[in-house]
Amino acid sequence: MPSSPSPRILLGLGLGFVGVVIFGATLPMTRLAVAALDPWFVTFGRAAGAGILAAAILAILRRPLPDRRDLPLYGIAMAGLIAGFPGLTALAMVTVPASHGGVVLGVLPLATAVAAALVSGERPSLGFWLMGIVGAGLVCVFALRQAGGLHLSAGDVFLLLAVAAAALGYTVSAMLTRSRPGWEVVSWMLVLSLPATIPAAWWFAPADPGAVPASAWWSFAYVALFSQYIGFFFWNAGLALGGIARVGQVQLLQTFVTLAVAAAANGEAVGPETIIFALAVAVVVLVGSRMRSG
Repeated sequence: MPSSPSPRILLGLGLGFVGVVIFGATLPMTRLAVAALDPWFVTFGRAAGAGILAAAILAILRRPLPDRRDLPLYGIAMAGLIAGFPGLTALAMVTVPASHGGVVLGVLPLATAVAAALVSGERPSLGFWLMGIVGAGLVCVFALRQAGGLHLSAGDVFLLLAVAAAALGYTVSAMLTRSRPGWEVVSWMLVLSLPATIPAAWWFAPADPGAVPASAWWSFAYVALFSQYIGFFFWNAGLALGGIARVGQVQLLQTFVTLAVAAAANGEAVGPETIIFALAVAVVVLVGSRMRSG
């Protein structure tokens, strides 16, 4: 008879699930924010706000500066996770529903595994690569059907580029966690980017902040504090306690969290086709993750 999971593993799964819920609401909240705010203000403003909070926490805890030899890796991770992914998803949310984006981003775990294989030299099995192709194919078919023709919408192009940016950023940031905790890596990424994000946020800020609806400001605050920063505390802690392979499976639920939040907060109609494609992508990601090692 198999033994029940230990309290440590259960806590890790619980923390990982909280992280998934936080990240799953990112696209719906971004869509609400960009309805009244410039997408680039949302991109740089969320990073600047999270960076100021991260600087305070690092100062209070007196954490050491990153090693100079790691700065190029920090630069790549920052380009992918602070500028690339948030900026591209913000642009996408101007033109496509959050529920649509949730299905497209559902292939992100497989894309991250592909990036890890290319960067780290890992050699996944043939089955994994086949599942990667199937997952990418499902996402493309879904996007084409939603676009109503044999062409991808601008929003879909932004989402696919966002997947590539996040996959590379996650892989490089994971390399940095070999020498310090994951939350600290994220914190230093945000702090190191402040000289760029604060001026950029000021440049793209609304001319009349009072004219911006409260819903847009609350949504912006969510992506700045939770999506860009606090969510990583729960997610990284969950991975550390429960194991990367085990807790990583919880991410399969993220697409469905996005669909639920998009329906509740954005009033989007989530049809049967969207749900079917979301389920298909989740199954492919699950099978692919189990076939990763050759």
